[in-house]
Amino acid sequence: MSLEDDIGIISRVSLFEDLTQEQLRLLAFGAERLSLTKGRELYREGQKAECGYVVAAGGIVLFRETQRGRQQLGEVGPGMILGEMALLTEANRLTSAVAARDSQVIRINRSLFRRILEEYPDMAAALHDRLKDRLHGMLVQIGEMEDRFKAN
Repeated sequence: MSLEDDIGIISRVSLFEDLTQEQLRLLAFGAERLSLTKGRELYREGQKAECGYVVAAGGIVLFRETQRGRQQLGEVGPGMILGEMALLTEANRLTSAVAARDSQVIRINRSLFRRILEEYPDMAAALHDRLKDRLHGMLVQIGEMEDRFKAN
């Protein structure tokens, strides 16, 4: 795959929708493409998260290990991002991730993403607003489910 292919894939991720073509090029140029064979672990629940991954091809299964065994939470396909919050802040992985089939991901380091935010404060402000809106939406959804969790 070429740099232009990576730019096209990254540009479809909602987190990066406000980036200009130049900013997308910087992000793609500094990113690393990884190939995963079916069954290969991408990361493990509880590990320190220092990057995000954009799925370029294939699929990545997310799961948690429980007392009853592996609990699959879903599968992420091309154009989706894993570890989005790791690009913004220090965090640990909330799930484990493994390749559902032969796959490719684009690894974006937090330090690279932060450097781009520092160089382009307008983009950082737009990202802040989008994340604020998302958080507000999640809080509204949680409030709507409140009755389900009240004791009778």
